[in-house]
Amino acid sequence: MIKQIALVLPVFNEFGVVTQTHARIRAVIDAQPYDFRVYYVDDGSSDHTVAELSALAEQDSRVRVLQLSRNFGHQAALTAGMDLAEGDALISMDGDGQHPPEMIPQMLALLEQGYDIVQTQRMDEAQPASFKKWTSAFFYRLINRLSGTRILPGAADFRALSRSALDALKVMPEYHRFLRGMVAWIGFKTVILPYQPAERIAGESKYSLAKMTRLAMDAVFSFSLAPLYIGLSFGFLLFCLAAAEMLYVLSFWVTGNTASLAPGWSSLMFVILIVSGMLMALMGFIGIYVGYIFQEVKRRPIYILKGAQPHVRE
Repeated sequence: MIKQIALVLPVFNEFGVVTQTHARIRAVIDAQPYDFRVYYVDDGSSDHTVAELSALAEQDSRVRVLQLSRNFGHQAALTAGMDLAEGDALISMDGDGQHPPEMIPQMLALLEQGYDIVQTQRMDEAQPASFKKWTSAFFYRLINRLSGTRILPGAADFRALSRSALDALKVMPEYHRFLRGMVAWIGFKTVILPYQPAERIAGESKYSLAKMTRLAMDAVFSFSLAPLYIGLSFGFLLFCLAAAEMLYVLSFWVTGNTASLAPGWSSLMFVILIVSGMLMALMGFIGIYVGYIFQEVKRRPIYILKGAQPHVRE
């Protein structure tokens, strides 16, 4: 039976927004028969977000403020909240107002029915076309084609997890985190809950093109070996070109037209092509593996909380 619920909201430079977000959350949870704890995780904000969160904590005893030592990124901040949250279930959402807190009762009702994961799906067909919408659609098509773990198009980090699902997620200590894929990978009984995203309360999205690109790279390289096979395919293609060049040169010898060959050209091109093919294949296999292994073996913490011991990865 579910009694205590943890709400986890990563925030970054959301001064003037979190108060309005919390007012909407409070209007919802005050009417629910559960014991709520609201965890705001400040991801190294450089404005007055922390002061605003501290004021909320003074006004509402259910609010907990976690402050990271610097900007570690959305996925790390969300992980911090998940690691430290207490309760029988957890709901994660963004603090900019685009994830409607009015859906919390529906999510809890589905958890009560026995589902371990309530994954929301953004339905934005009615939204005007934009660069972000196009790139998002392309990303989900790409990751689902390359990966053995299917990730729901339009899935966001707006979801509810039972304690069992949350504990399973917490034993995955990888440094490069893509929680949407990790949640899909652990399995458990899942239900999809569509929703229409609202407009941001104020400000602009903190997910820049560079951050979205890094998240996409973490998703592809963490859940697929396809980049390695692409490197191998390029190597194979260059081998084929080397073979074609060799046949081309042999045709001059067979026809006795060797005078048309530039001295040394054929052997030089053959060596360049075959060596390039070998290097491309080897770099494809080794480069990505080494890069990610390098990040993992250092065993650095995923995040560091101000005034607390770093979270050590098992």
